[in-house]
Amino acid sequence: MMRTMAILALSAVALLAACKRTDDGKLVIERPGEIDVKIRNDTLHVPSVGTVKDTLTVPSIGVKEETLIVKKPVIGSKKTEISKPVIKP
Repeated sequence: MMRTMAILALSAVALLAACKRTDDGKLVIERPGEIDVKIRNDTLHVPSVGTVKDTLTVPSIGVKEETLIVKKPVIGSKKTEISKPVIKP
């Protein structure tokens, strides 16, 4: 009950603050009129995406002969060139 009374009182004060009466008794309500919108230009610098050469060492698997006629697997490494994406500001 008390809360409702407070809300009604605040609404009445707000309504009276936004309204005026003229000399001949007419009620004038103040409200926002036309709004002037201004536009300005901004320049965005979009990063470019390209590629860069890089070298990775990847394992290579082969066979190696021994004195017996058995071939055993051997793991080594070799360099391989790849292209990876790079973002340039």
